[in-house]
Amino acid sequence: MKKRENPIALLPIAVFLVLYLGLGILFEYILKIPMGFYNIPIVVTFVAALLIACVQNRKLSFDDKLALMGQGIGDKNIVTMILIFLLAGAFVGVVGRSSASSVAYFMLSLVPTRFAVAVLFVVSCFVSLSMGTSVGTITLITPIAVAVAQGSGFSIPLCVGSVMGGAMFGDNLSFISDTTIAACNGQGCEMKDKFRENFAIALPAALVALVLILVLSFRAELGGAVTEDYSLIQIIPYLLVLIGGIIGINVFIVLLIGILSGSIIMLATGATAATDLLAGMGSGVSGMFETAMVAILVAAMCALIREHGGFEALLSFIRKVFRGKKGGQLGIGLLVGAMDIATANNTVAIVMANPIAQEMAEEYSITPRKSASLLDTFSCIFQGVIPYGAQMLVAISAASELGHSISAFQIMPYLFYPYLLLVSSLLFIFVIPERKAK
Repeated sequence: MKKRENPIALLPIAVFLVLYLGLGILFEYILKIPMGFYNIPIVVTFVAALLIACVQNRKLSFDDKLALMGQGIGDKNIVTMILIFLLAGAFVGVVGRSSASSVAYFMLSLVPTRFAVAVLFVVSCFVSLSMGTSVGTITLITPIAVAVAQGSGFSIPLCVGSVMGGAMFGDNLSFISDTTIAACNGQGCEMKDKFRENFAIALPAALVALVLILVLSFRAELGGAVTEDYSLIQIIPYLLVLIGGIIGINVFIVLLIGILSGSIIMLATGATAATDLLAGMGSGVSGMFETAMVAILVAAMCALIREHGGFEALLSFIRKVFRGKKGGQLGIGLLVGAMDIATANNTVAIVMANPIAQEMAEEYSITPRKSASLLDTFSCIFQGVIPYGAQMLVAISAASELGHSISAFQIMPYLFYPYLLLVSSLLFIFVIPERKAK
């Protein structure tokens, strides 16, 4: 039975955005607290929004509302998403992140200094694709980027911007990225299908970004080079996860293979002790707790919003603004983009947009793989360029720790990949015909 339109039912989302965005602006720009947006307990703001949803619609008893929330939380896609979050965290915790620098220095040892920034971009793409985290990649590769800039003569903003672009490429496509997990499970599509959809959009953007980096590289005045020791055996677990995901092995099996192979290699090479390995696994899983809790709270809140008629009101507005299938695709992209601007967190943006995007996909006859691709791609576009996002703040902080003060606005002109990804996405929506599923 179709729900009656009720715009007031969207109040919980508005409450969350006002609380989170308002406090974020207060902390970051007025009180000047470093990483201000990330000092706000996002779980607490979602609890406040959920309480607002609970006091709406007095026709339903509180017990009935609890039952609705339970149904929303118990959805197969939500449960699957949470389990994959936890396994992905365990994988990163077991393998550690030391292999990222090995990949970078190995690649830098193979090519002339002239191509060093291009190598930083490619390495960041690979590391982020393998690890499933853009923030982790930026944290690891930015110090190497600063070292490359110091040793070679390239500008630091160019090197850091190239790392950020590569990190967003991998985050958008990785099988163990929390954004991929959230988008695929929220839209009910296979990860390999979403990967194929995304890859066709992301690859042209990445190649053009690489060309632009090379053009700037050949104009730069260069000095020396950067060399460090590296160990490549620790890359094997990442490769196994990457290859397993691409060929379509079940994501749970892929992650278990990665955890097992990573444990064996880390112990056999003496890179870590057994106790440290378990501690790393525990900290990796713990790092996913907040994301998992956000997924649970959003599922409960959206179940109530849907029951109260909020989604019908929102869809009615969307129908008036966006016409046809192409308009619907742009609407999904702008929806998650607006959520990302408000939350400065692409995973949270996707989790919030998922139920609305799913209804839009049905309304405009958009395939699940396409809607998942749109959610992940547009969230990465906006997250990759906003000056208060974790990626930008971590890059600036990493450079600052090495004695180099740079601002977001110095880096933003060199974020070629996110800008080009937006162009590519719009071309695939409005110009290039959608390929048919095999």
